[in-house]
Amino acid sequence: MNEQTRATKAWGAAAIILLLLFLDQAFKIWVKTHMALGESITIFPWFQLYFTENPGMAFGMEFFNKLVLSVFRIVAVVGIGYYLVQLIRKEYPMGYIVCIAMIFAGALGNIIDSVFYGVIFNHSYGQVATLMPEGGGYAPLLHGKVVDMLYFPLIETT
Repeated sequence: MNEQTRATKAWGAAAIILLLLFLDQAFKIWVKTHMALGESITIFPWFQLYFTENPGMAFGMEFFNKLVLSVFRIVAVVGIGYYLVQLIRKEYPMGYIVCIAMIFAGALGNIIDSVFYGVIFNHSYGQVATLMPEGGGYAPLLHGKVVDMLYFPLIETT
């Protein structure tokens, strides 16, 4: 593969990451500043914006101290970024590079949440959060909660 093709793939991956990161943060900030925790908006019967905050890992699991989890997330994103660079250098198909770029953008968005959101927002319990509240945020740096909002109730259970 020539350098021009590598550069095209690198710029494509960077554009995808920046676009998704911008959209991710814009939607999360909108949800935090317009919805109270637990509030939902039905878009389609199978898709809702449902505001919840995740204090830990997937499904809210907490095995580690919040600081350890935040540092782990940062290390993981560095690893994914390194892997993405290697994929571009080793002539992997653009489709695969796009998939890894999307994972990278999502992981980086979650890091932004956990690093900064506790500092720049007040809590969302029973109220709509305020950006940059006078009394400060709900948690120190690296201790924020990840905003989750996309809910797909595809399976009905009792």
